[in-house]
Amino acid sequence: MNIIKYKKIFLGISTALVLAAIIIIGVKGLGYGIEFTGGAVLEMSYKDTPSIDSVKDSLKDKGFDVDVQKFGEDSYIVKTQDISEEGRKSLISAMESVGTGAIVERFNSIGPSVGRELRTKSLYALIFVSLGIVLFVAYAFRHVSKPVSSWKYGLVAVIALFHDILIPVGILTLLGTEIDTLYVVGLLSILGLSVNDTIVVFDRIRENLHKNNETKTKEKFDDTVGHAVTSTIARSIFTSLTLVVVLFALYYVGPVATRTLSLVLLLGTIVGTYSSIFLASPLLTYMVSRVKK
Repeated sequence: MNIIKYKKIFLGISTALVLAAIIIIGVKGLGYGIEFTGGAVLEMSYKDTPSIDSVKDSLKDKGFDVDVQKFGEDSYIVKTQDISEEGRKSLISAMESVGTGAIVERFNSIGPSVGRELRTKSLYALIFVSLGIVLFVAYAFRHVSKPVSSWKYGLVAVIALFHDILIPVGILTLLGTEIDTLYVVGLLSILGLSVNDTIVVFDRIRENLHKNNETKTKEKFDDTVGHAVTSTIARSIFTSLTLVVVLFALYYVGPVATRTLSLVLLLGTIVGTYSSIFLASPLLTYMVSRVKK
C-alpha cells in the first residue's frame, strides 16, 4: 500500500479525530481526581463484603455525598471533599456499619492548594518533555537540510505527539475516566513510546537521503519517504502488538490500581503506532510540497 500516495486521506482522518477529541473535551470537560482538586480517600476492606448499593444507601442516609467505587474483591474506595477529623470518624463509622470485619486500609487527605500545585507541575512536565523532544530530534537530524530543514522533523514529531495525546484524552474523557497521577504517568509514557516509532521512520528517511546523495540517485522526496515507511511498517506494527497484548492482559487481569494506567498506555500505543505510520511521514511530505508550491 502506497501510504504517501493517499496522504490526504490519512491526514484528514487524523484531523477529524483530533477535532472530535477537542469537542468531547470542551463539552464534557476534564474530570480531575482528588489528587488534583483536593479531598479525601478512604479504602475499607471487609470480611463479608456488602453490596455497593447498600454502601451507597448507608452513606446517603447519614448525609454523605461521596463517590463509592469497588476496589478488588473485598474493598471499597470512598472519595469525598476534604473533611474534618470529626467528619473522618463519622465516615469510617458509617462504612463500618454496613459490613462485618471492616478494616481501614488507608485514609489520605489532600488539600486544594496541594492539588493545584500537582496539576500545575503535571502540565509543566508535559510541556518540558515535548520541548525536549523537539530539541533532540532537531539536533539528531541537524545534518539533514534538503529538501526539508532539520527543525521541521522536530516540529512534525511534536504535532504527532499532540495527536497521540489528544485523541486518547478525548476517548478517556468520553468514558468518564478521572485524571489522577497514574493517568499523567501514562500520558508521559505515551510521549516516549510514540516518538520512538516516529524517530525510527525519520531515521530511515535520513539513511535513504544519504544513500541517494552518495549514489547520485535522483528520487522524489515522496518516494524516499514511502520506501522508508514501507521498510519500517512491519517492525512498528509487530512491536506495538506485543505491547498491546501485555496491556490488554494488565487491564483485564491486573490489579484495579493499575487499570487507568494500562488503559491510557493501551490507547496511546494504538494511536501512536497509527501516527508514526500514517501521520508523521505523510505530514513531512505535505510540508515539502507546500514549500515547493
